[in-house]
Amino acid sequence: MFHAPFPHGWSLMNKPEFEFFPVSHIDWTPLLDSRCGGLSERILATDPISGVSTRMLRFAPGTDTTPNGVLTHDFWEEVYILDGTLHDLTLEQTFTAGMYACRPPGMPHGPWSSPQGCLTFEVRYPG
Repeated sequence: MFHAPFPHGWSLMNKPEFEFFPVSHIDWTPLLDSRCGGLSERILATDPISGVSTRMLRFAPGTDTTPNGVLTHDFWEEVYILDGTLHDLTLEQTFTAGMYACRPPGMPHGPWSSPQGCLTFEVRYPG
């Protein structure tokens, strides 16, 4: 028998409650912490207390994130490629739609190039 880890109605998550809706109702916004152009995000849900967020990230065709260098961060990140391709310039590997990555805090990744463009779905949460 399954027992929920928390009493009914209580959770550690403070994301808003949404029923299905078209994500096109949320605008794309340029990624402000990037040193390169061509990146925009669509924040689907976020918990301002814990920092947990769900977003879509769009690489415009021709985007090259070399100016951002290799990235590491202090949170978990799960990424699923919905459309297009990403080429990791450090690993010299190309990743395509249908591929998934799970990165623990501190895991180096990138920089990336995306000649044709790319769309990802990401979930980020504290480490």
